Amino acid sequence: MRFYPFVSSRSTAHANRRRRALPFCATAALFAFGASAQNAHAQSSVALYGMIDTSIEVTNPGSSWTPRMDSGAYRGSRIGLRGAEQISADTKILFDLEDGFSSGDGTMSTAGTLFNRQAWIGVSAPWGEVRVGRQYSPIYIPFKGQLDAFGAGTIASGLNNLSKITPYTNNGITYLSPNFHGFTTTLMVAMRDSGDGNGLSGNYETFAYRSGPFRISYAHQQTHGDTGLRSNLGGVSYRIGKTTAFVSYFNGDGGSPRYHNDGMSVSARYAISSRFRASLGYTYMRDRSGGDNNADQFSAACEYDLSRTLLLYASAALLRNHGDAEMTLRGVNVTGLTPAYPGAPVRGVQLGMIDRF
Repeated sequence: MRFYPFVSSRSTAHANRRRRALPFCATAALFAFGASAQNAHAQSSVALYGMIDTSIEVTNPGSSWTPRMDSGAYRGSRIGLRGAEQISADTKILFDLEDGFSSGDGTMSTAGTLFNRQAWIGVSAPWGEVRVGRQYSPIYIPFKGQLDAFGAGTIASGLNNLSKITPYTNNGITYLSPNFHGFTTTLMVAMRDSGDGNGLSGNYETFAYRSGPFRISYAHQQTHGDTGLRSNLGGVSYRIGKTTAFVSYFNGDGGSPRYHNDGMSVSARYAISSRFRASLGYTYMRDRSGGDNNADQFSAACEYDLSRTLLLYASAALLRNHGDAEMTLRGVNVTGLTPAYPGAPVRGVQLGMIDRF
C-alpha cells in the first residue's frame, strides 16, 4: 500500500514559485562567482618579456680591422618573467626572474646560472618598494644610462668604456623610494654568500632630483673583499628644445685588475624627429694610480625607432690611450678587443638593432 502525501493547491503554487526561482538564483550566483574570479584575475598577472640586441662591429685595436657580431652592445639580450599580485588596495607582491643570453649563438650569459640578471621578490606600497634577491645594482642601468647621451651603451659611450662599476648584486635588499616633489632615492645592502662568512658584501646608494627639463643625480657603491670596488657617479642633464645636454663625473678604486681612475663625460643628444636622434660626446679619464696612463674618447651615434618595439642604432668612436693605458671599446654586455700594445688607439664602428617583446 502506498501513501500519497496530501498537497494543497496553495502548497503546489508555492513549490512552483520556488522551482522557478532556483534557476534565477543559480544564474545570479554563477554570475557573481564569475565576476569575482575575473576581478581576482585582473589583480594578479605574470608577463613574459625580453629583448634581443644584435650588432655588427668593426674595430681596430691598433693592429688591424676586425669584424665581429655582438650581442648586448646597447642593452643586454634577455628573457624574463615578471609578476605582480594585488593583495590590498594599495599593496602588491612583485617578482622578476631574468636571464641574459647571446643572440649570436644562443648560449646563456653565465654558464650554469638560470637567472643571471635578476631573481628577486618584493613588495610595493605607497611608501616605496622593497626587493630581496639578485638584482641590478642601483648604480647600474637605469641610473648610469641617464648620465650621457648614449644611454651608457654601445661602443660610443665613453662613460661606459672608461668607468667601472658593479652591474649585478647577489643577496641584495633594496629600498626604492616614491617620488617626493621630484626627489627619488634607492638604497641597497648586499649580504655575503653563505660560504663567505658573516656581514655585508656591499652597499649602494643613489639620489636624484628632476624638475621639468633639469635632472641632477649621484650614486655611490662600496663592495668588500679582495676585489672590492668603490665607485662614484654623478651628473646633470638639461633639455633645451630638441637638445638634451649631459655632464657627468666618475671615479673608482679597486677591482681586479685594480682600477684607480676618475674622469668626466660631456655629451649632447638632438631629436631630429620624434623617431630619429643623433648624439655627440667626449670623455676624459685620468689615471690616479701614480702613472700617466690616461685615456680619452670621441663619439658619435644615432638611433631610429622603426616601430614601437624595434630600434635601429649606429655608433662610432675613437679611443686614445696614453702612456701604458689599455682601455678599449666595449658595450653593456660586450667584452672589447684588447689593444694591440699598451697605449694603442682603438677605433670602431657599429650597426645594430634591438627588438623588444
